[in-house]
Amino acid sequence: MQTKEQEEIEVMPAPAGKSNRVLWIVVAVALVAGLVFVKMKYFPSTNADGKGGGKGGAGKGGPGSAGGGKGGGQKLPVQVYVVKATSLSDQVAATGSVLADESVVIKSELSGKITSLNIREGQPVSKGQLLFSINADEAQAAIKKQQYNINLYRDQERRQRTLLDKEYISAQEYEQANNLLLTAQSDLQALRATLDKAYVKAPFSGVLGLTTATVGTYVSPGTEITTLSRVRPVKIDFAVPGRFANNVRVGDVVSVTDEGTNKKYDAKVYAIDPQIDPVSRTQPVRARYANTNNELRPGAFVKVNLKLGESADALQVPTESVIPEASGYSVYTVEKGKMVPKKVKIGIRSDKVIQITDGLAVGDSVLRTGILQVKPGDAVRATK
Repeated sequence: MQTKEQEEIEVMPAPAGKSNRVLWIVVAVALVAGLVFVKMKYFPSTNADGKGGGKGGAGKGGPGSAGGGKGGGQKLPVQVYVVKATSLSDQVAATGSVLADESVVIKSELSGKITSLNIREGQPVSKGQLLFSINADEAQAAIKKQQYNINLYRDQERRQRTLLDKEYISAQEYEQANNLLLTAQSDLQALRATLDKAYVKAPFSGVLGLTTATVGTYVSPGTEITTLSRVRPVKIDFAVPGRFANNVRVGDVVSVTDEGTNKKYDAKVYAIDPQIDPVSRTQPVRARYANTNNELRPGAFVKVNLKLGESADALQVPTESVIPEASGYSVYTVEKGKMVPKKVKIGIRSDKVIQITDGLAVGDSVLRTGILQVKPGDAVRATK
């Protein structure tokens, strides 16, 4: 016979089974709600009427397609430049320096004190004009002494010739006397040349520079006194890349821009170095400008533009569209709504556009924006 406690124990499991069923119902409802949330959050309907796509929820474009068909993902919006033939002036830009047509440092060739100084700093002088002189008393005394010796040797030579004609002396004795005369005359020429060095004159017409010398200054051979420069005309030294060396001709006109005033002047090429610089791989070129009004000063920095020709059907693209690579250059084009990279060769370039000599054709669409966000084959939406 069962007791009352045993009967209560046998009927206890019934309420536990009911609680388990309720718990499973709650879990199922929560799971369904979670799936609905994920569907609405990450897989929204792509049709305008809010209905889902075809089988698999990927739309009519095919299962999981990111860019294909009407039900695909969004296309990346990019700006493009449509390539067209343009007029291009073939120019080479370079930097240059202004040089005096002729320039020399005036130095002393003798030792001594300056006895006269005719240097007007910054003023023009004519060729042959006396600039300064050095004490030449010793040279003048040596010349006078040598002249006396020459008179003596000349008389001796005359007497010896008379004796030789009468055969009173040998030819050797006469030659010795004649040699003394000739040697003395040569010494006199050397002394006169030394005397000429004491009077320094302008070797050509030009403008004098500054000086620190004064009358009474003792100078030695090599002492710099001043400078002399011819600044009408001036020379323009510049260099062009070696690949353009064959395009430069004597007589070509170059545009020279003064860095200080931004004024432009036309100079003419008159000399081309026969060798390309092996270090910089550039072709040294020199032009000349009349500089009638002293517009350009020697030593100034200038920008030079050399016009090599003009093309009416050149292809140019924005600078930002060209991508430098280890093997050359490339651009991204748009074909049938997708990005397609193309290798190109470039020509003349500026800060805004670059000439494309190979790899593109008229009508090609080249990416200007979104270059870093796309990969080959990605779908894009192009706008001009």
